[in-house]
Amino acid sequence: MAARTTEPLSDSTYLSVWTAARRLSRGDGINRTMTQHTLDAIVAPTGGPAWVTDLVNGDHFGGSNSLYPAVAGVPNITVPAGDVRGLPVGISFFGRAWSELTFFRLAYAFEQATNARTVPRWLPSLPLTN
Repeated sequence: MAARTTEPLSDSTYLSVWTAARRLSRGDGINRTMTQHTLDAIVAPTGGPAWVTDLVNGDHFGGSNSLYPAVAGVPNITVPAGDVRGLPVGISFFGRAWSELTFFRLAYAFEQATNARTVPRWLPSLPLTN
């Protein structure tokens, strides 16, 4: 329902904010960092481990590194990176626009080197041992 009352994507305020966000995240952010440090890609944890269902307090989403490439409008590929106490985690490869082939190669090499993907399982609860 809120989308019906939202200004169109051609609204001057929206376009101003979008332009600033793109400049800060892409040109002044990802691209500048990659140039300054001579990087082929930026590699980061996709986010924290998946969270368990909390019927009292709700979800515990801890953030994601996918936000940065999404705002910048650049490619981002995520592959399995293992698990933390049985909950899956991923690793993301991102960087300059139009460099997807580099990320496909890096992600594939990571997958082949680590064999980190595991078959998902349904667990009624997690064994939380120290």
